[in-house]
Amino acid sequence: MSLTSKSLIKDLLKKYKARPLKRLGQNFLIDKSVLQKIIESANLHSKDIVLEIGPGVGILTQEITKRVKKVITIEKDQKMVEILKETLKDFKNIEIIQEDVLKSNIQNLISNIQYKIVANLPYYIVSPVIRKFLELPEARPLEMVLMVQKEVAQRICARPPKMSILAVSVQFYAKPEIISFVSKKSFWPQPKVDSGIVKITPKTTLQRTGLCKLFFKIVKAGFSHPRKQIVNNLSKMLKLNKEKIRKWLLKNGIEPIQRAETLTVKDWLKLTRNWYKI
Repeated sequence: MSLTSKSLIKDLLKKYKARPLKRLGQNFLIDKSVLQKIIESANLHSKDIVLEIGPGVGILTQEITKRVKKVITIEKDQKMVEILKETLKDFKNIEIIQEDVLKSNIQNLISNIQYKIVANLPYYIVSPVIRKFLELPEARPLEMVLMVQKEVAQRICARPPKMSILAVSVQFYAKPEIISFVSKKSFWPQPKVDSGIVKITPKTTLQRTGLCKLFFKIVKAGFSHPRKQIVNNLSKMLKLNKEKIRKWLLKNGIEPIQRAETLTVKDWLKLTRNWYKI
């Protein structure tokens, strides 16, 4: 029986005295067509190494493991780890780690290897997980194929005039695209919102560390009050004379009355590179 079977999932949970934990965002995928779409989006090959975060009972894990060289799963919930040891017992190319991905030393796991991330991410860790991996200096994934909340998928892939700190942060490091939207009916227990499959491909060139720090300092200042004019936000948060900020913006082709959400990543980069002029 397929692991996408609701009855089988319930039986496994009952056997191990487990239950879906809302605080961990445990909603299990029960739609085979969506499962297939995730697998196809990841473009998996026999030599691939895949890192999966929050595998739950192993619904996605089984399908990945059939296709690649090795799968490393990171699961926080001890009960789920026990279930994974049963559902994945027939596979030799699997490593199951019980750990909180946000607290783990990822570089020890994936140092000196090329890998992909494929995951049905618990909603509450989407932003920190994406940023954690995109900011790795020498161990970023080749690509990330993630199931996330629909609204988050749209925010990640937004364009002006609907930019956000999340959109700027992801697009600074990578090229994101929405593969497909997924109905909330594709999960059990059914979440309150629909989801989206997002593919994030990191850029091959990295910006200097110093430039990155300054870039995000300026971006955070610009978005400090998203509904206010950017000149006011930057002047207040960067503690600089408003007239200096106004001239700096104009020299970079940005109107002082614009809002942060109307700027592209290229706009923020221009401001960062010309920071020394003010």
